[in-house]
Amino acid sequence: MSLRPRAVVVHRRSEYEDLVARHGTHGQAEFFLSSRGRDIGDVERRHAALMAARAATSAAIPVEWRRVEVERDELDRFVFGPEDVVIAVGQDGLVANVAKYLSGQPVVGVNPEPQWNPGVLVPHAPEAVGAVLTALGRGAGVLEERTMVEAVTDDGQELRALNELFIGHPSHQSARYVIQAEGRQERHSSSGILAGTGTGATGWLRSSWQERRSELALPQPTSPELCWFVREPWPSPATGTSFTEGIVPDAGSLVVAVESDRLVCFGDGIEADSMSLSWGQRLTIRRSGRRLLLVR
Repeated sequence: MSLRPRAVVVHRRSEYEDLVARHGTHGQAEFFLSSRGRDIGDVERRHAALMAARAATSAAIPVEWRRVEVERDELDRFVFGPEDVVIAVGQDGLVANVAKYLSGQPVVGVNPEPQWNPGVLVPHAPEAVGAVLTALGRGAGVLEERTMVEAVTDDGQELRALNELFIGHPSHQSARYVIQAEGRQERHSSSGILAGTGTGATGWLRSSWQERRSELALPQPTSPELCWFVREPWPSPATGTSFTEGIVPDAGSLVVAVESDRLVCFGDGIEADSMSLSWGQRLTIRRSGRRLLLVR
């Protein structure tokens, strides 16, 4: 017998909650901000908007569905089931945070603050959630498959991301490696590498693309191609700067041969969930076989 759908509502703590947790009470947080010329009212209003969106989302879940709430910092310990429908209430990045832990579960992105969030991955208003879930329950939901990127080490470690992967030194030191793609290779000393998808090309990857005034045609969110950029490469007798961006075609890969004592690789800004790489290791970056199923 198939299980009833389970709504998994994912959220992250608001700035207001972080402030109160850090300072102990509302009054102490208010005093801290006011002593620096800031008004706690701004973060209170954003907190209220998030709480209202979460309440509206919870009320919209069909009564016959099971439900559970998960905070972003708990995602790496939460076990998703095949019957889950994930509802991410928050910023666009929250969808990217949860995507790496999924294997085909649909994701409904809910935007509590359209005046703050672009809504690329959280396109739904809180009041629209009921209709979206009803359509999903009937099998009539509109799903968009978004490409994901993965990194695999030569000893079998794997890491996936929706937006981008970062490969670099864990601090602000230079990362040293040899990069290989498209039949070319070059040794680098740089601030690291960004490699990601068409979805990521609307975020951090796009900032690198704009900063260097690149003529590279960025991939679309549903395209199988990836793109990559080297951050601040340093020219020297041993390291070059001529091969610092590119497109990874479907079935292609980008290979990084590590020449530092320690580099890290993490996805979508979650540094706590990273792979550690040491001298001599090889990291292969390619399109993942998994997709994000984003409910439109």
